[in-house]
Amino acid sequence: MKHAGAHTLERLADLLEKLRRRPVLREKSPGSFYLKSTAFLHFHEDSAGIFADVKLDHRDYSRHRVSTFKERAELLKKIDLSLEDAQ
Repeated sequence: MKHAGAHTLERLADLLEKLRRRPVLREKSPGSFYLKSTAFLHFHEDSAGIFADVKLDHRDYSRHRVSTFKERAELLKKIDLSLEDAQ
């Protein structure tokens, strides 16, 4: 599974914009977010869809499908809960 390219990140524009509004996250490169100095979230693509690898527990990555608006909304809720725990 390869990292998401520019075309795939364009398809995720809605989610990326919402993530950029979270002041605790820093986008170090397009689609790659850090929490403080630690990698937190990035995206992959393959024939099965678009996926986010995110450290919801702040330790290990878990993979979440984000090909649909519903999947993106569900992930964003999980990320917000995770960020609440980090503060």
